[in-house]
Amino acid sequence: MQRWDRIEAFVEVVRLESFSAAARHLKVSTSHVSRLVSQLENQLGVQLLYRTTRQIRLTDAGEIYVDHCRHLFDGLRDAEQALSEQQAKPHGVLKLTSATTFGERYIAPLVNDFQCLHPQLDVHMHFTNRPVELIDEGFDIAIRMGVLRDSSLIARRLCNRREYIVGSRAYFRQATRPHTLSELSQHRCLVGSRPNWLFEENGQRREVKIAGCWQSNSGPALLDATLKGLGIAQLPDYYVTPYLASGELVAVLEPFQHHDTGVWAVYPRHRHLSPKIRQLVDHLVTHIGSVLPNTP
Repeated sequence: MQRWDRIEAFVEVVRLESFSAAARHLKVSTSHVSRLVSQLENQLGVQLLYRTTRQIRLTDAGEIYVDHCRHLFDGLRDAEQALSEQQAKPHGVLKLTSATTFGERYIAPLVNDFQCLHPQLDVHMHFTNRPVELIDEGFDIAIRMGVLRDSSLIARRLCNRREYIVGSRAYFRQATRPHTLSELSQHRCLVGSRPNWLFEENGQRREVKIAGCWQSNSGPALLDATLKGLGIAQLPDYYVTPYLASGELVAVLEPFQHHDTGVWAVYPRHRHLSPKIRQLVDHLVTHIGSVLPNTP
């Protein structure tokens, strides 16, 4: 460490052509800079500078030594710049998990676009409808739906998400449309991956436990059963939007629709957030609207 201080003092004296200017640059006293240069000369066993009251001049040995020292400092600056650029660019392996259908339809295309911009990044995407322990299972980012549980994780909203109670016109030709939550018990309810349907009643969140003769953890299967008139289901907007627009599905109980839901990018809390996480989340927030269907 002492040698580096002495070399830095010597290089700055030569660069600024003055002991006092080098001292101001290094924020030390002029006598301290002079002492460091003298110690370097004693250490090397050669005189590096001719000193007069008016000027300083390099000796032959000083010319050789300062040229090599400049390369050292240039290399140090290059190393620091390379490290800074590495920190600024996404790199390494990025592991992301998402619910299957939403991830396949909307997240994967955006992540693929992101990797086209950053080909040095390795991407691993895992789609599943089971709850994933983000940290324990080694994921960088999880895409989560609905109302989030309290946790130590950071969450950024990617977009809004509305859930509809829907049935086909064929189903409602032989069943009365429900107008209250209590009437759900009179209907064939198709159960997805959650046994409870989420509503808002009198400004309060309310969950209604659903029992039915049909159940699946697959969103597309649930949508297909609903379109075929097997019953009513609670499905998110990205499944039902085109069918509501075409009239194939009818939304009911809309006054009880819960509005505080969304799609979230969730990631662990870090003091220094990795560029791959920060920049991918920014990319998703910016571009998610371009791939989602327009909600009714």
